[in-house]
Amino acid sequence: MRKRIIASSVAMLLLLSSASASVSAHPGRTDSSGGHTCRTNCAKWGLEQGEYHYHNGSKSSSSKSGSGQSSSSSKSSGKSSSKSSSSSSTSSKSPAKSAPAYVKSGLAVYVNDSKVSFKNVPLSYENTNLVPLRELAKALGATVAWDENSGKIEVKKGKRTMTLKIGSKQVAYNGSTETASAAPKVIQGVTYVPIQVFARGLGAGISYSEKNNTLKLTI
Repeated sequence: MRKRIIASSVAMLLLLSSASASVSAHPGRTDSSGGHTCRTNCAKWGLEQGEYHYHNGSKSSSSKSGSGQSSSSSKSSGKSSSKSSSSSSTSSKSPAKSAPAYVKSGLAVYVNDSKVSFKNVPLSYENTNLVPLRELAKALGATVAWDENSGKIEVKKGKRTMTLKIGSKQVAYNGSTETASAAPKVIQGVTYVPIQVFARGLGAGISYSEKNNTLKLTI
């Protein structure tokens, strides 16, 4: 009796195994990995056309995984390209130009009570009044000699001689040297000098009214 029961159980197991194999398997040669790509009657076996699978019923995930990685890589590349384009656009913009350090001062200058009419307006630079060199020298009756190579300027009036240099705050006159608050400079082709040091070097008396922004020179 016991032998019959065991024999029946074995037979049932064999039938179930056979049924499972018939469901999961279908015609087609397998490759070295034990699977192949479905080409015919794919829907009948619950597969998609061209889907790679194994004959134990499992499906290959390589196709979907590869597709996801490709999509992710494409998105990442797109973001990188966008950032690069944005960075290039930003760097191509020219830097903003800084404002000039000098401004129109509105200073009125008088020599022996006669107002000087400047062709080039007086300027303010680092809180120092600058005026056109040649125009002021002419108003004071002085002569100007400029050495273009060395940048030195020599101004004479009577027995007085004054020496300046473009870009240097050192001013020499009558055997002494003074440090000006601003150096002579060329602005838009015009040489400007600090007016008070210039006038003092030529022996002129100076009177400044801050209220009226007026400088009176007496010589």
